[in-house]
Amino acid sequence: MGRPRSVPDDEVFAAILGLLAEDGAGAVSFGTVSKVCGLAPPTLVQRYGDRAGMLRAALAQGWDGVMEAGERIAATEETAQGYLKALSGVLPRGLIMASLADPEAAARAAEWRQSVERVLTAKQGCRGEAAAMLFAAWQGRLIWDVAGGAGFKLKDAARRLG
Repeated sequence: MGRPRSVPDDEVFAAILGLLAEDGAGAVSFGTVSKVCGLAPPTLVQRYGDRAGMLRAALAQGWDGVMEAGERIAATEETAQGYLKALSGVLPRGLIMASLADPEAAARAAEWRQSVERVLTAKQGCRGEAAAMLFAAWQGRLIWDVAGGAGFKLKDAARRLG
């Protein structure tokens, strides 16, 4: 059976985000993406120009999805802790780290961080500095959870900062 003639960008981007989650940005190449999504490498080159363009497009879609999900979650979760817990479930692993190498993606990451901090300020009833610390604690906790470490409880940090 031959390769599919057309694979939507959404599927290509999902494949790229999956590679990022598993092995980081170094794992994303035309060859690896081709194997996952079924498009030939020359087709990917034709679509995205170069590896950086392909990665940038996937990161942009990743941030669009995270921002949209964050808005929905902010509207439904009553507490800062509930908001962060739900947000953890929609934040693709590897998205932040991969975004730091690209100025456009890094700007999207910063925009997202600011939006999360605004929601935390409102839900926690705290100043912006406390929301920034809560954001940093949450991100640190996510890193240690992936690394298998046990650490503090986010609700305890939120209570201290509130």
